[in-house]
Amino acid sequence: MAGHSKFKNIMHRKGRADAARSKLFSKLSREITVAAKTGMPDPAMNPRLRLAVANAKAESMPKDNIERAIKKGAGGDGENYEEVRYEGFGPGGVNLIVEGLTDNRNRAASNIRSIFAKNGGNLGASGSVTFQFDRMGELTYPAAVGSEDTVMEAAIEAGAQDVESDEDSHVVYTAFEDFAEVATALEGALGEPKSSKIVWRPKNTTAVTGDAVATLMKLLDALDDDDDVQNVYGDYEVSDEDMEKYA
Repeated sequence: MAGHSKFKNIMHRKGRADAARSKLFSKLSREITVAAKTGMPDPAMNPRLRLAVANAKAESMPKDNIERAIKKGAGGDGENYEEVRYEGFGPGGVNLIVEGLTDNRNRAASNIRSIFAKNGGNLGASGSVTFQFDRMGELTYPAAVGSEDTVMEAAIEAGAQDVESDEDSHVVYTAFEDFAEVATALEGALGEPKSSKIVWRPKNTTAVTGDAVATLMKLLDALDDDDDVQNVYGDYEVSDEDMEKYA
């Protein structure tokens, strides 16, 4: 298990505008609604809904919003969303996976293709990128929960596969099939995580430098702003210096 990350996850860069918060709540609500619609409307009986609600709470989403999203799904109201996934290549030769929930597959595909094309990337065929990633569970804890050694020991005991720690947080990775079991064990040892989700984790990273950083950030921001997009994963590695200069 690795105790330190060689690169920081810049998916959730600091200093994002408050305006992005409403966009985030919209994405969280959509996931809650879909989870409630495809399974039981009770989080205790629906693992996907339980995760969605936990992640919404971690982002301080109001309780009323959460309950409204659950009722919308349970009542069968609103659009019929379907899950979509796109794979592509960004500036600097990075690999990207885009997950979405959409009520119009053709619109979503057209928009995502256009976003890639306008921002130095191109969309690939299904399966062209996912082999470069592992499907894993990810649990994030604030740094205050304990020292790196404490979290590492708890993770090993729980059966996790890897830990990345920095000054802000501890991120624990689990095998996809062990996610629920490891999450339960870690909650007993460290308390409730700030977030818990299934992610695409890159097997290796691709260093991006110079002007390509700015183009890559524009691509990621454009994807994040698209209403059909829920999550974007990439194998890029950018230095703190280049993030300050170009992002």
